[in-house]
Amino acid sequence: MDERYSRQMLFAPIGEAGQRKLGSSAVCIVGMGALGTVLANHMVRAGVGLVRMVDRDYVERSNLQRQMLYDEEDVRSGYPKAIAAEKKLKKVNSDIRIEAIVADVTAHNIESLLSGMDLVLDGTDNFQTRFLLNDACFRMGIPFTYGGAVSSRGMSAILVPGQTPCLRCFIQSSDSSGQTCDTIGVIAPVVDIVASYQAVEALKHLAGAHDKRRNSLVTFDAWNNQYYEMKLGAPTKDCPCCQLKQYPALDTSQQDDAISLCGRETVQISGSGPLDLAVWRERLEPAVAKVTLNAYLLRAELPDGEKLVLFPDGRVFVQGTDDLVRAKTLYARYIGS
Repeated sequence: MDERYSRQMLFAPIGEAGQRKLGSSAVCIVGMGALGTVLANHMVRAGVGLVRMVDRDYVERSNLQRQMLYDEEDVRSGYPKAIAAEKKLKKVNSDIRIEAIVADVTAHNIESLLSGMDLVLDGTDNFQTRFLLNDACFRMGIPFTYGGAVSSRGMSAILVPGQTPCLRCFIQSSDSSGQTCDTIGVIAPVVDIVASYQAVEALKHLAGAHDKRRNSLVTFDAWNNQYYEMKLGAPTKDCPCCQLKQYPALDTSQQDDAISLCGRETVQISGSGPLDLAVWRERLEPAVAKVTLNAYLLRAELPDGEKLVLFPDGRVFVQGTDDLVRAKTLYARYIGS
């Protein structure tokens, strides 16, 4: 066994046998923001054999306060978060497989992204994507660690198909309350606490310590010194996911080609196909104020102050507005229909 895991193996509930199980396990972390960076750091350092990281965004200066894997060079380089995380983490542990996928997780691709995974870790920042993860995990029979952090509050639970209720049994709607870290802020230690709760439950599951699983939803407010624990109990009788097996988030007919990213003044437009960034640099340079390009994305500053961010998979961020009509107008003007 690699000496790097010696202290972890000295912890008797893991030991050498548990370490081997970790080394043969695969996890997918969806969302490489605040929660995701802590989760990925723990999984990689613990020796999980395959760590897949999926994120649609790139590193910005406002991320650095709480997204622990990134630095100012990542901001200057305009790296996608998944790529920046991969570069850091491969220097931490070169003996495991680390996969970075720059993509928006949708009903169209989620099952292929989660295929072969032993566990899914929630690093997202919105309930629309969490319900997508929840429904896919329960249809595929993959345990799912839920985590959320905002302001000084956090919550966490591990949800196991066939053994616990699903997320929909506690939260029936994905409608935003307006309370996200982009609207009311978040302090970084809360993120660490939530992700650490998730990571501990992940290690228990992957190491085979199923009898030690926490069968409750933990919520806390670190600033106001409050802590609550709610037993998971029985599933909701008419839950459309874990009881009726309808999995509403996986309905591809409901997929919108344009979504506003909460609190970001950014609209994501899915696009109609892959984009050759070098070609688009030549097309956009005569029409816009400034174009910057790297291997992963192209950024274009528009004359009226908005920005376009183009990704090879066809997605475009329209930054500087959360108005879908305005964003679609700019997209049509510069990219086409």
